[in-house]
Amino acid sequence: MNAEAVRIVHLPGATFEALARGDLEAANALSPVELTDYFAGPEWRGVWQMRHAQIQEDPAVADWVTGVIWDEQRHLAVGRAGYHGPPDASGMVEIGYAVDPAYRRQGYARAALEALLRRAADEPQVRTVRVSISPDNVASYQLASQYGFVAVGDQWDEEDGLEIIYEVPANSP
Repeated sequence: MNAEAVRIVHLPGATFEALARGDLEAANALSPVELTDYFAGPEWRGVWQMRHAQIQEDPAVADWVTGVIWDEQRHLAVGRAGYHGPPDASGMVEIGYAVDPAYRRQGYARAALEALLRRAADEPQVRTVRVSISPDNVASYQLASQYGFVAVGDQWDEEDGLEIIYEVPANSP
């Protein structure tokens, strides 16, 4: 897998609505890239509902929130990645990414993380990048630690339980 051939494709708001309903056919009619069953599964509906609500409130948020990890060479949607929203008042953005189990251990999470970090570094209003990782998600922790993320606290997430909060300055190399 060539990391340069991986990009994050943003989705139009109506695609989030279709995915929140689990309607893959409608989502694909609206999406700029073809999505797989992985995107319409019940485990992601809450994410899609939340993103759809954000975009309904502020359409400009669509350029920040969860998109598709797209392999340009294979013309394949392999996961999702993006920010939880635009930078907050302190300049912090939180990132999230998930790779379809069928495509894990192939460098896609690394490519998505690098793309998110590059964009954060290029955005003047972003000063800090945050990621929250479950203590038992060793693979995500190992990946984030390679990019300078350090633990700054923890939180309880209603869906995911305990998460450790890691941050790195946006302009880190």
